[in-house]
Amino acid sequence: MARASQPESLDLLTHWAGQSRAGGRMRRRDPDVIGGLRFAFYGRVSTADFQERDSSRRWQRDVAEDLIGDRGRVVAEFFDIDQSRRLPWRDRPQAAALLEAVADPDRGFDAVVVGEYERAFCGDQILAVLPLFEAHGVRLWLPEALGPVDLQEPAHRALLMLLGAQSKREVLRARSRALAAMRAQARDEGRFLGGRPLYGYRLVDAGPHPNPMHAKWGRRLQRYDPNPATAPTVRWIFEQRLAGRSVSSIAAALNTLGVPCPSRVDRARNPHRAGVAWGVTTVQAILANVKYTGRQVWNRQPAHCSPPSLPGPFKTQRWAATDQWVISKQVAHPALVSEQDFIAAQEVCALPTPHDGRRYELVGLLRCRRCGRCLESCWSHGRPAYRCQHGSGSAKPRCRGHPRNLYVREDRMLEVIGSMLVGRDADVPADREPRLIASYLRQHRLVVTCAEEECSLESVIPM
Repeated sequence: MARASQPESLDLLTHWAGQSRAGGRMRRRDPDVIGGLRFAFYGRVSTADFQERDSSRRWQRDVAEDLIGDRGRVVAEFFDIDQSRRLPWRDRPQAAALLEAVADPDRGFDAVVVGEYERAFCGDQILAVLPLFEAHGVRLWLPEALGPVDLQEPAHRALLMLLGAQSKREVLRARSRALAAMRAQARDEGRFLGGRPLYGYRLVDAGPHPNPMHAKWGRRLQRYDPNPATAPTVRWIFEQRLAGRSVSSIAAALNTLGVPCPSRVDRARNPHRAGVAWGVTTVQAILANVKYTGRQVWNRQPAHCSPPSLPGPFKTQRWAATDQWVISKQVAHPALVSEQDFIAAQEVCALPTPHDGRRYELVGLLRCRRCGRCLESCWSHGRPAYRCQHGSGSAKPRCRGHPRNLYVREDRMLEVIGSMLVGRDADVPADREPRLIASYLRQHRLVVTCAEEECSLESVIPM
């Protein structure tokens, strides 16, 4: 009797085990099911850095194939890496590709299978996906449903509601635990919690990980240590600021001296930045960073997740108030500036502080006709005014042929705007009170395009 051919990808014992049942009897296959349904497998791993992509994909795929059994085979795979489950499917690259494939009449598969509900969906996301699947005749198979999902079945709808609530609860609980742990580690231990090294520092070894299992796996802690190449620059910046020097003049001096800016020092982590020169905001960020005092600081710029139903980015970072910062109780790394000098640097102002309640009513409402930039506010001869330097400044000297600065006074601009608004409609402020005119422009989404010769009103967004 001739031996059955053995697939090259399987060893003999694995091939035999896949063909047999208890007692050594061969598994009977239904001839009508041979070949069966064609499935597209979808899986997801949330973070590529802290989870094993291959291991996660394998177990999800195994669960999906066990669910399918003899009823078909997987012919296509869509696997998202480093994607949060809170993201809707249209914002996950592979899930979005799967949705496009489902709508394609020549898609090449009959059904979709996932390895676990919480890997594929969060909350009630499945209720937004299923109608599309059903409209194109594609069934969704879930291990929790032991097969294809049917929204007409009350038991299946109840199951989906339960799974959705459970997945959302798991997300909130995991996030709460992680944030609480990070808060305690930063406050009580001064632990470095990841991210790019701060300019002026480098990362050095700080000993084994306090978690025994992580230490056994070889993970170690890191901490900041002064970088011999950049730490002197940070100290110099604070010295100059304490001497009363303006932020822009400090940036200009660094550029004149040819000191490489932070984005040039670490090009690998700053490919999105030009790395050409120091800017005012770069110097301001260094002067405002408490970590230079040797304390570890967390939650300065926490992430905020918006509901998937709202337009705009899913996750944004916003600066938190100083009373929300988590500052380590003890010094966590060598300081580049003392705490007393850091606080004193925050109080330095190169310009005299006004005591008359100075206000700029037209901020963001004036634009330069030549370059399209918003005019910046400035104080000129005791009056509020606005100017455009066409991209130049004390940190970026003007080149030959650079156009002259544009200056406009607020009181004169209010007269011009009031004249342009006369007769426009009944809501125009008749007394030309600055606050009311500015409010009118913002309410009607109007800006004033300024030039030395004349000014004009333009709509930001057509009404």
